[in-house]
Amino acid sequence: MSSIPSVNLQEFLSNDKDQKQKFIQEIGNAFENIGFVALSGHFLSDELVADLYEEIKVFFNQPQELKDSYEIEGIGGQRGYTSFGKEHAKGKKEGDLKEFWHFGQYVENDPKLEAEYPDNVLVKEQPKFNVIGEETFKMLEKTAKYVLRALALHLNLEETYFDDYIKNGNSILRPIHYPPIKDEPKNAVRAAAHGDINLITLLMGAHGKGLQVKNHNGDWVDAIARPDQLMINVGDMLSRLTNNKLKSTIHQVVNPPKELWGTSRYSIPFFMHPVSEMPLNCLENCVDENNPKQFEDITAGEFLHERLIELGLIKK
Repeated sequence: MSSIPSVNLQEFLSNDKDQKQKFIQEIGNAFENIGFVALSGHFLSDELVADLYEEIKVFFNQPQELKDSYEIEGIGGQRGYTSFGKEHAKGKKEGDLKEFWHFGQYVENDPKLEAEYPDNVLVKEQPKFNVIGEETFKMLEKTAKYVLRALALHLNLEETYFDDYIKNGNSILRPIHYPPIKDEPKNAVRAAAHGDINLITLLMGAHGKGLQVKNHNGDWVDAIARPDQLMINVGDMLSRLTNNKLKSTIHQVVNPPKELWGTSRYSIPFFMHPVSEMPLNCLENCVDENNPKQFEDITAGEFLHERLIELGLIKK
């Protein structure tokens, strides 16, 4: 596959059975073949998107000393600010050329999970930053819920298979700033080739060149969405669960041409995680003689912890 397919969530949400089935088939095929789709018809308004970009640009333009005051030690970067170059791809030593912020789950009616997750960090200087971040988190989570319902049907599961696992799940909204490049990078790119940890990722801001996806032939394909679309991809957790039927595709954010080094890039991925107890054991209907079981049994929480160590965000 040499390009990223487009789908419209409104087809799945319609009362037309044929339209709903069309969406299930299209997103299922895309996730089996390349692991990415560009999705329109989601729950984010243009106004909300514009407001969030405005707020994050103000924050990342704050003095470094102020930003550093929001970097919380001991929580593996799960909330608040993570400074430039701190995260690296699995197997890489060089830090990625980015800084980012994490909004986490807004737990409802679950004291156990409230105690398990770190508190969200509030930016005192920008009250709207926190309000708009929470609203965006909830709209992306709602979008992700319906995408997973479609995938459950594609996998011959109950439509609501994922619902209880993702309710109050350990999801993350990550506004990223890739600052202007001042010097020739030594083996470093804005985001080195990697697969995502989670179930699915919903990405805002894939409107210009930079994001690339590796297809099954080993070729890098530009992944560019329209302004009204989200780029959605399969994460490693969903790949494990489906015994690699749905593909977690390697992707990267490459450095721009030298004449554009003086520009910043912003993107905002939403990493849909389940609750820690979710088993990622390969689904029985994804294992057969032609596709033997490829992964050991593990929970989502155990898998996440392993990967955060590999990414350098948690020390052993």
